[in-house]
Parts: sequence; structure tokens; C-alpha cells
Amino acid sequence: MPLYKTININKHSKVLIWKIEESFEELSQGIELTTQSTDRVSQMKSEIHQRGFLSVRHLLKEVGYSDSDLFYDEFGKPHLKDGTNLSITHSFIFSALIISKDTKVGIDIEKRRDKIVKIAHKFTPIEEYKSIANHDALVSKLTIVWGAKESLYKIYGKKKLLFLDHIYIEDFSFDTDTTSGKILYEGTTTEYNVHFEEIEDFTCVYAL
Repeated sequence: MPLYKTININKHSKVLIWKIEESFEELSQGIELTTQSTDRVSQMKSEIHQRGFLSVRHLLKEVGYSDSDLFYDEFGKPHLKDGTNLSITHSFIFSALIISKDTKVGIDIEKRRDKIVKIAHKFTPIEEYKSIANHDALVSKLTIVWGAKESLYKIYGKKKLLFLDHIYIEDFSFDTDTTSGKILYEGTTTEYNVHFEEIEDFTCVYAL
């Protein structure tokens, strides 16, 4: 089974990334789904979504949990029954999770695609990036910003935040793999550490 990478952030927190190379049948082996999860998988119209769903269950198994340990709240945020902090993501051939015993976490993985330039104005002040002349670098940077905002949105865990108005990502250099982010909402500012890594044609961003 292709556990692609493990990132040990600290003694309480880690990231696991899975490259989805198996068939649906292969991924179905070795894991036990609840009745609710079985129904959910059967209703998915895309096999890549089905395989992504199952690969996440294998990631859970890697960190000592089963499908029955996982539940979702009314906002769609995943939780573990023992209270351990968790965030999950899936995009095409990669899935990932971040888990932490002592801090809130969020993770996002995205395929780098040109279309992000066209929608950038919806989630970040695009004028901040007009100095980036290289198109590929612009796509990479905007994908990181999107992933960072998505990660913070997942940490907050409710549907009220607006990427453009409530989530801010500090500018960063490609020479580093870290930045910081803030959620500014209802008079409260909360700061987070953000880490990013490019994997093949994808970008993984996670926040704590």
C-alpha cells in the first residue's frame, strides 16, 4: 500500500500522505467500514472519490484508528471520538491527513492548475501578486495561498468565514516552506503556523 510520505511535525502532531495507485477492490481490503460509510461510498458517482474515501481510511489505520472512530459534525468537520485533532483532504491521486494530540489542525492538498489564476480574485487580493512575472510561479504561489486559507477554514470548522474578508496569509518566499496565517472574525484575531510542500503536480499545505 503506497503510504507516500509521513511528516513528523513534533511529538504530538504528524502528516500522512497517500498516493492512490490501487483499485477500489484493493483499497477495500483490510479496512472495515460502518454501515453509514458503506452507504456513502456506494452513492459516490466517481470512482476516484470512492478510492479517495477508502485511502483516507487506510491513513486512519496507519495512525491507529478505524472508520468507526471517525464522525462528522453539523458543519461537515471530521472528528475522532477520543478528541484527537484531525483534518482530512483528497485531490485526484493524493489523499492526506494531519493529526495532533495537542493543537487544532487543518490540511489541504490541491493539484496545481492554471485556472487558479482566473479565480484568484475571489479568495485573495490579486494585486499583491502582479509582480510575479513567471506564470508557473504565480500558479504555485496562488495554490499555496488557497491551500493555506482552506486549511485555516477547516480549523475554524464553521461555514461563516469568507476567504477574502476573514482569512489572511502572510507573504512568503519559495526559499522557505513556512508562513503564517490569521483568522480575523467578529473582533477576534487568531494566528496559525502554515507549512507547505510541493509533491509532483500537487501542493500540500497544513496549518496548526
